[in-house]
Amino acid sequence: MSDLSVRVGTVEAVHSVGFELAAGRRTGLIGESGSGKTLTALAVMGLLPDGLSASGRAVYREQDLVALSEAELCRLRGDRLSMIFQEPLSALNPVQTIGEQVAEPLRLHRGLGGRESLARARELLERVQIPRAAEKLGQYPHQLSGGQRQRAMIAMAISCSPEVLIADEPTTALDVTVQAEVLRLLDRLVDEEGATLLLITHDLPVVAGLCDRVLVMYGGHLVEEGAVGEVFDSPRHPYTLALLESIPSLDQELPSGRFRAIPGAVPGLGQFPSGCPFRNRCPRATELCATMPALEGEGHRAACWHPAS
Repeated sequence: MSDLSVRVGTVEAVHSVGFELAAGRRTGLIGESGSGKTLTALAVMGLLPDGLSASGRAVYREQDLVALSEAELCRLRGDRLSMIFQEPLSALNPVQTIGEQVAEPLRLHRGLGGRESLARARELLERVQIPRAAEKLGQYPHQLSGGQRQRAMIAMAISCSPEVLIADEPTTALDVTVQAEVLRLLDRLVDEEGATLLLITHDLPVVAGLCDRVLVMYGGHLVEEGAVGEVFDSPRHPYTLALLESIPSLDQELPSGRFRAIPGAVPGLGQFPSGCPFRNRCPRATELCATMPALEGEGHRAACWHPAS
């Protein structure tokens, strides 16, 4: 992916983002709400809402996804490229049974008949550890628990053994036990399928435990990237450091009675400062930061005029 940008009307919400997803690896994409993470994923999948437009390149097997027609994208989505959406209750079709929805990619992309696709759908529900899978085939999304809906969406996403799987906050609104089960499931499925995983999340410990590489976004810009261990152990961008310092720990002393938080708030769309979008919240900011720095470094890269050594 190179120079991928997303515009909302005349406002640029994602600014010339570029990164690579290595085959069979797990990459985490982190940042506060409003950083542009989901918009980046939707642009790659060709699923931007009306009024938003993408430019730049997102190359998959020598095909530029940004330049493909809707018909060409439909042949890839759900087959070679899949996405697990943040809220399954709104993403699943409320008037179709779970069985119909999990079987649909198999009918469209693999040419399976109705009976065969439903049999395969049952196998997929069992694979993602949904109890009484045969019974769930005939139920509707509102009849399943939150964790079961998320598992059903994962079953649908992996039904055609995709090569690239994008998971957008797949554990949001789930209790911690179900979160852990869903993450273990994703980890196992990536191993078994050899898929490439892009995990969008706010949960830095999840990235530390699951991913090989991490991308840090803020204000629509990619501000740091590298191997998870390098970035989390030695963050170069002040924003990455601030994110890490805001994570509470059991042995953390709180003399003020408060957890450490990033000063200020994420500006609204079109209200970020010029240059580095983090400079109005950054303790290292100088006049130089009014110009956006390039993302520089070998392997571990950061876009900062005053990076930590």
